[in-house]
Amino acid sequence: MDTNTLIFLALLLPVLAMFGNMAFAKQDNLRDGFTFVCAILTFGAVLGVLGNLGNSTSEEIVLVEMLPGLQIALQVEPLGLMFALVASGLWIVTHIYGLGYMRGNKEKHHARFFACFSAAISAAIGIAFSANLLTLFLFYEVLTVSTYPLVAHKGTPEAIRGARTYLGVLIGTSIALFLTAIIWTYTLAGTLDFVPGGILQGKVEGLLVPILLGLFAFGIGKAALMPFHRWLPAAMVAPTPVSALLHAVAVVKAGVFTMLKVGVYTFGIDFLADTGASDWLMWIAAYTILASSIVAYQQDNLKRRLAYSTVSQLSYVTLGLALATQMGVMGGALQIAMHAMGKITLFMCAGAIYVATHKSNISQMKGLGRSMPFTYFAFLIGALSIIGLPPLGGSWSKWLLMVGAADADHKIMIGVLMASSLLSLSYLLPVVAQGFFSTSPDNPYNGVKEAPAFCYIPPVFTAIGCVILFLYAGTLVEFLTPMLGVPQ
Repeated sequence: MDTNTLIFLALLLPVLAMFGNMAFAKQDNLRDGFTFVCAILTFGAVLGVLGNLGNSTSEEIVLVEMLPGLQIALQVEPLGLMFALVASGLWIVTHIYGLGYMRGNKEKHHARFFACFSAAISAAIGIAFSANLLTLFLFYEVLTVSTYPLVAHKGTPEAIRGARTYLGVLIGTSIALFLTAIIWTYTLAGTLDFVPGGILQGKVEGLLVPILLGLFAFGIGKAALMPFHRWLPAAMVAPTPVSALLHAVAVVKAGVFTMLKVGVYTFGIDFLADTGASDWLMWIAAYTILASSIVAYQQDNLKRRLAYSTVSQLSYVTLGLALATQMGVMGGALQIAMHAMGKITLFMCAGAIYVATHKSNISQMKGLGRSMPFTYFAFLIGALSIIGLPPLGGSWSKWLLMVGAADADHKIMIGVLMASSLLSLSYLLPVVAQGFFSTSPDNPYNGVKEAPAFCYIPPVFTAIGCVILFLYAGTLVEFLTPMLGVPQ
């Protein structure tokens, strides 16, 4: 099948799944089976694009030309294809997990839930395959709107408040800052296309460069840079499959992916390095990494602890861009995939624990690991990957970021990354240690078993994925190298 057809299929199959959920709302098994088939076919379509293109760039598909240099268009390049593979591949796993969670926890409104979930996947793939900033912005907003009902799913006052914070921060930053940056870029360059090496060199200079970069950095609220991070912990009121979607499959990954796209294809790494325009962003990212880790350490609620961990880990990608070195950017790109696999494992484990025990605070989970060994061993592997220990995928992204910091002669950032890993160890491993080695006086978990198979098998699968990513990190680096403009 030709590449253009596969690109459209990858975008439209999740939309078909959305309408299928509405059409088969009362037929649970048919509805969920249809969505599962669409998820597999979507991943197959993205794999087809990979098979046709490899790590080359496709021809641009212009859908609508609004003005000269201003088009709604699609194009595939290595970084976007990697993001599409992550989003579509993890959709399969998350859908299986979502079935186990929603049924095991007796949640309501399954059809609406999975319809919005499917729409979010389509938006994420649209972001991945966007040929320019305008197209990306449109899909970015669709992703925000489609996930709002998921955050508010439970309908409780707390859920509504969390959803309003979620929507308010993301829409507010994107309209006030991100859109302003896009309009400014168009007036400067006369185009919004993603071009290797960037489009702004020679078009803007002096203090205006870091100002424009700041509009992008804070306007891309999904990247969760402080102080625009509060939407992420606020959204933890949503069911755990939504948390997995937010943290691993689509939303936050769309944010940091957009940061990298802007840095590499709008500004250009060399332009950022020559002007020093990203130096300030490096320090903001470093502060976010450490401050959110400290806040995570203080959280007793497991999902909130993981949420602040995500705020920290996302800023690794921003830091990689801000270093403005090839190794820094490559480390940031790897972090998208490595963090996705590790963090989705942790959130699915947290959900499995909740389904089995209806407990959400870590202090209530003493000795639980002996009753739920598959869940806790998967959590351990995911945690070690997030910390950055070999032989797990997260170790490679952190290593490349340290090399990038050395290349940029910002060796203090190596210390930041090492401190972050130690902080991650301090707030993640105690969850496992308490589960296996602590006991509760009243033995509340006698008779507790693993959650339903659909709740614990997916995180076991993604935990294995953390090991596979470690083994094939070199292949991924080779695949992504063209985005740096380096001849292979």
